Amino acid sequence: MSDFFQAATRRQFLHRAGRLSLGAVALESLIERGVAAVDSLGEPIAAKTAPVSGKASAVIYLSMSGGPPQLDLLDWKPELKTHHLKDCPEHLLKGERFAFIRGRPKLLGTAQTFRQHGRSGAWVSDLLPHFAGIVDEVAILKSLQTDPFNHAPAELLLHTGNTRHGAPSIGAWVNYGLGSATEDLPGFVVLQSGGAAPASGGSCWGAGFLPGIFQGVPCRESGDPIHAASNPPGMSRESRRRILDALKKLNESEARSSGDPETLARVAQYERAYRMQLTVPEVFDLNRESPETLALYGAQPGAATFANHCLLARRLVEKGVRFVQLFDSGWDLHGTSPNDDLQTALPRKCLQIDQACAALVQDLKQRGLLESTLVVWGGEFGRTPMNEARGGSQWFGRDHHPRAFTLWMAGAGIRRGVSHGATDELGYHVAENPVTVRDLQATLLHLLGLNARRLSYRHRGVDERLIGPTDDAKIIQGILS
Repeated sequence: MSDFFQAATRRQFLHRAGRLSLGAVALESLIERGVAAVDSLGEPIAAKTAPVSGKASAVIYLSMSGGPPQLDLLDWKPELKTHHLKDCPEHLLKGERFAFIRGRPKLLGTAQTFRQHGRSGAWVSDLLPHFAGIVDEVAILKSLQTDPFNHAPAELLLHTGNTRHGAPSIGAWVNYGLGSATEDLPGFVVLQSGGAAPASGGSCWGAGFLPGIFQGVPCRESGDPIHAASNPPGMSRESRRRILDALKKLNESEARSSGDPETLARVAQYERAYRMQLTVPEVFDLNRESPETLALYGAQPGAATFANHCLLARRLVEKGVRFVQLFDSGWDLHGTSPNDDLQTALPRKCLQIDQACAALVQDLKQRGLLESTLVVWGGEFGRTPMNEARGGSQWFGRDHHPRAFTLWMAGAGIRRGVSHGATDELGYHVAENPVTVRDLQATLLHLLGLNARRLSYRHRGVDERLIGPTDDAKIIQGILS
């Protein structure tokens, strides 16, 4: 039972027991203070001033669900190619557990060609020609590490700071810490492409134990952008307004008697939804963009594509949305068939996202938004330097690999054209400047002006934080401008 319901039960008991006892007198004072607190809250998601001045005012997080194969995209390992299909060294396998690899696997060199690009000389696979054109705008982190080797717990740790369901997502924490910069749109918007949801589902954008107003709002391209946002047939906007006014009075009365913050969150959600009925259709109408901009992204209005979502992300940030998260599925490339192998599926996935990722960075820059927008790209873990060969499969693929993976960041507060960290000659372990998931979380909050050690919420008697109970998280200084 939550603290709120325990407290509410005690208050109700004393209140009903009569007003003559000392307990009742004390209770009346508490209730009066509670009502005053409720009255002072106003809009729970109203914009707040960051404790310190952050470089970023918005985040666009490009989540590649499944774990992109860094060794075929951004972490060039010529030594691995030299040892292609040779037995993996036994010292790398000692004490290791894998999701699917059994026995002694073969090393798997990449089939892709890597070249150096830009003034920074970054090595990039030929599968990412558009990204190769913006390498001088980004910081590539090659030394990420995590703990879980299965999708759901790894996604939860990355996006909520906890391997179990029930914790707030990073977007919810940002909304809680900074509020929304717009009154007419959600503060946290979620867009999904690739045909499947993340393995951990809506927990990746949930509010957890924070008030529900801070959770992410999933949007779509067909029908109502936000589910059930339009009035049903026969209901006018005026009728909706009268209903909301009546509900608001009932909910405010309930909030004063119970002190439950969720009641106020419900009022705020109703009011924001009413305003969104006018603003959301306009923002989601990609036909308002010029043909040149649509071509830049490779966008086609009306389709549930990653390219469309990148363009929508720019439009949302332009309108004041604080946190936009894109989830693109299909990156779980085990090599069990041509649908999930490195020869066929990987080039197809890269073709779907490469142009749009580069266009997003370019478009934000030319509009003067990149200086205040943080862009993050990556998955929940990496892929092994070994071929998985599940069941003797003849298709090449890589198993889950939490020991080392790659991510890139661009925009507000990020050094341009740098490569941070490195893996060993086979890409198995981090060799330089290890970065944990908690380091990434702390850095993201820091760039927004939030202190990861101080941003907390009291839950069940504990001051919960995104980075967990310890102070191990470090800001990644090497990528900051």
